Amino acid sequence: MNVLITGAGGIVGTAITDHLGDDDRYEFTLLDIESVDGPGEAIRADVRDYEELRPHFDGQDAVVHLALIPGTGGASSRELGWSQSLADNLEGINNVYEAAVDAGLDTLIFASSNHAVGMVEVRNAPEVYHRQGITAGHDEPHRPDSRYGVTKSYGEDLGRLAAEAHDIQFYGLRIGACRDPAYDHPYGDAERGVENGDFERGSDEYEEQVARMKGLWQSRRDLARLVECCLQDDSVEWDHFYGVSNNQRRWLDDLEYAHETIGYAPQDNGEEWDGPPE
Repeated sequence: MNVLITGAGGIVGTAITDHLGDDDRYEFTLLDIESVDGPGEAIRADVRDYEELRPHFDGQDAVVHLALIPGTGGASSRELGWSQSLADNLEGINNVYEAAVDAGLDTLIFASSNHAVGMVEVRNAPEVYHRQGITAGHDEPHRPDSRYGVTKSYGEDLGRLAAEAHDIQFYGLRIGACRDPAYDHPYGDAERGVENGDFERGSDEYEEQVARMKGLWQSRRDLARLVECCLQDDSVEWDHFYGVSNNQRRWLDDLEYAHETIGYAPQDNGEEWDGPPE
């Protein structure tokens, strides 16, 4: 299977190639605005430029769209107003979908986000971090917590259009918290906060970061496994799945549905960690 990854040099892209790069079922094309090292052909292109982007979809079976325009704002961008970065990000999403349709790809996987339903967390923190019966199930409607979340909701809706109007299998992955290898554990955000001087280890702020990550964390190998399940599936027309590991206190809670639908069975559990790696 020929698989194009946009934004291949980022945290999620490298998680995929680190764990699936040696799998002979896949031939990866790694597309990024910067140079990328990894398995497969590396291409420099900007998803905001359709004419530059479109030729790289020819001969592909699937695209995994991860590219994110810097400066989009993330979960903190709940203020009014619309930035050029957000507009550019929507343009990139549109270009990828248009290229996928025009090239006749079979499968489109979109890196959505927990922020598409993130108001569940915002309205219920910190109780939501402690398995108090507060969850966003598979049928949770879009509840974006920011303009960034709005762009992810838009991408999911555009994917449904691609599926129903153009016969492309679409998978929206509402990723919780996947981190680079140095922080690939539920203490990662808290430890990074200590390193940045934001708070001290063992403080209330530290412990809240740990509690949050023990619910939202998706290990790099579990993320790659979720993508693999989508690439191997032939039953879904369009759907979304939560990108989390098998965390006991997860509030993004559709693992049973994901297992029944596409066979996703994550190996890791944030509760198995009682401290950062030594």
